[in-house]
Amino acid sequence: MRRRTFDILVSATGLFLAVTLIVSGLLLTWAHNFIGNEVRTQLAAQQIVFPANNSPAIKAPEFAAMHQYAGQLMTTGAQAEVYADHFIANHLKVIGGGLTYSQLSAKAIAQPNNAKLAAQVQLMFRGTTLRSMLLNAYAFGTMGMIAGIAAIAAFIAAAVMLILGGLGLMHARRVSPAADILAPRPANAPNSGTIPPQTTRPSNQQPSEEDLAAAAPASSNGRPA
Repeated sequence: MRRRTFDILVSATGLFLAVTLIVSGLLLTWAHNFIGNEVRTQLAAQQIVFPANNSPAIKAPEFAAMHQYAGQLMTTGAQAEVYADHFIANHLKVIGGGLTYSQLSAKAIAQPNNAKLAAQVQLMFRGTTLRSMLLNAYAFGTMGMIAGIAAIAAFIAAAVMLILGGLGLMHARRVSPAADILAPRPANAPNSGTIPPQTTRPSNQQPSEEDLAAAAPASSNGRPA
C-alpha cells in the first residue's frame, strides 16, 4: 500500500472518531445539565432545610455529617444522601426499635387491634418513603456528575484525535506519491551513513611480502621493477 493512501485512511478514521467524540461530549453535557437541573428543581420544591448547627436535633454524635450543610436548603444529590442516611435513617432506627418497615408491618397485620403499633408502622412508612426518594435524587445527581466528567474526557479525546488527524493529512501531502509503507531494500545494499571497516596494522608490525609486491610499481612487461 502506498504511504500516502495509508496516511489518508488513518487520518480520516481519526477525524471520524473526533467528530463522534464531539457529538458524544455534547450529548453527555446535555445529560449533565438536564439531570442537575431536575434534581435541583425537585429538591428545592420540597423546601427541606438542614437544622442549624446549634439545633438539638443534630447534637448527637450520629448526626455529625449533618453539620456540613447546617442551615442550608437541600438542592443537591450529595445533600439528599446526607439527610437520608444520617438524619432520617437514625430517626427510623429509634422509631422502629431496630426493626424495618416490612418487619413492623408484618407485626401490625398479626395484631390488627394494636393502635400504637399501627401508628408506628405509618411513621416508618413515611420515613422510609422519603428516605428512598432522597436516595433516588442522590443516585441521579451522581449520574449527572459522571456524565459531566465523561463529557470533558470526550472533548479532550476529540481534540487529540483532531490534532493527530491533521498531522496525518499534512504528512500525506509531503510524502512522495510513489513511496510505499515498507519499501523493499536490496539485501547487499550498505546502510546509509555507514563507513566500511578498514583493516589496520599495528605500527610495530613489518609489512608482508604480499604487501610489498602489491605496492611495488609494475614494469612495462608486467613484472615488478
